[in-house]
Amino acid sequence: MQKANAVITVNGQDRVGIISTVSTILSKNNVNIADVTQTIMQSFFTMVMMVDISEMTTDFESLAKELDLAGQELGVQVRIQHEAIFNSMHRL
Repeated sequence: MQKANAVITVNGQDRVGIISTVSTILSKNNVNIADVTQTIMQSFFTMVMMVDISEMTTDFESLAKELDLAGQELGVQVRIQHEAIFNSMHRL
C-alpha cells in the first residue's frame, strides 16, 4: 500500500489532555504519528503532527469529524488535511 500522509494542527488555550486525546483517536483508527512538534507560548498551545493515514481503519471525513468534535470538547481547534492540500495552502 502506498504511503499517504496528512497534517493535523491543534491550536487553543493549553489544558490537560490535548495530546492524549488526539493521540488516542489516532491510535484507535490505526493512524501512525510520523512527526510532531508542539509548543506553549504563555498559555496558548499549538501542535502540528505529520501522520501516516495509509492504513487507517476509518474514512478521512469520519476521522476529521472525530478530531473536530474532540477539539470542541477540549476548547481547541483540531484540523486534519491531506499533506498535498496543506502544502499547497502554505506555499509562498
